[in-house]
Amino acid sequence: MLDKIHSEAIWHRINRKTKPQGSLGKLEHVAHKLGLIQSQKSGDAVTKIEINKPTVLVFAGDHGIASEGVSIAPQEVTQQMVQNFLAGGAAINCFCRVSNVDFKVIDAGILQPIDSDSKQLIVQRLGASTENFAQKPAMSKEQVEQGLEFGEKIVKQTIDSGSNLLIFGEMGIGNTSSAAAILAALSRRSVEKCVGLGTGINAQQLRKKRQLVQLGINRCRGQNAQEILRQVGGFEITQMVGAFLAAEKYNTPVIVDGFIASAAAYVAAKMNPSCREYMIFAHQSHESGHKFILQELAATPLFDLSLRLGEGTGGVLAVPMIQAAAEFYNNMASFEDAGVDM
Repeated sequence: MLDKIHSEAIWHRINRKTKPQGSLGKLEHVAHKLGLIQSQKSGDAVTKIEINKPTVLVFAGDHGIASEGVSIAPQEVTQQMVQNFLAGGAAINCFCRVSNVDFKVIDAGILQPIDSDSKQLIVQRLGASTENFAQKPAMSKEQVEQGLEFGEKIVKQTIDSGSNLLIFGEMGIGNTSSAAAILAALSRRSVEKCVGLGTGINAQQLRKKRQLVQLGINRCRGQNAQEILRQVGGFEITQMVGAFLAAEKYNTPVIVDGFIASAAAYVAAKMNPSCREYMIFAHQSHESGHKFILQELAATPLFDLSLRLGEGTGGVLAVPMIQAAAEFYNNMASFEDAGVDM
């Protein structure tokens, strides 16, 4: 849990900048959160926020429920997109280049493993696709426990390599079904509110998707967060949950991307409420259920661009805003410094 002892001093520094109080809006809250996190090991409130080597970790996994036709794309697209990531051709690669963000993709359990010696590929497979959660639990208890450990492992490695700002993204055909099931099971909201169009399915596919998600929910609603994760989650979502928990353990802020990443954040916050304090929510996704997860997490995202791609794209787009928050905190003059009377 974040120690709030320096909170007042950090707000005082922010409020004495040459601006009306609150006039930088959400950026002031970002600066306060970053300052509070980086003051945890200091005897005083930090006067300089450091942003070092921002890194996006994209967790990829396949879902058994994809065989039911809940997406416009076949399962093979997960592997093809991971190959596209490694070739530098995806949207996430473009946004990483623009914002100078490091990129790693984690094979958490895609259908077919990729033969590559790329340093950007991390192999932490829990299997070759989850089970079809409409028919049986998506994972075993052992797979969930291993996935949580894998999530912590990659976060620790990334922090040890010099990063102090993380972004989590995902890739997995069928994973909006898992995220919607997690939301409905944990929040007790209706399937109709939680299940959206995903990659752009038609009305008939949407009806079927809702029916299948309901079958999974019927099996686990009322269970604890980790059991719900086991029943209807995904390999990539499980490793993201472990990664969110590890971010709190290692005192590191993490930018939350869209619907799938937020579903993982929701599970993590249920398992350890303290980890919520380390999350910065980038955007509100165009996927219908995302606004409900944000409500459950009492989260106010930085922007809304009607994104629904995943991959960590919204999270990486938020990096320049995070850097701007640090810059004004570090270098904007105070009223005293500038000789301005207010």
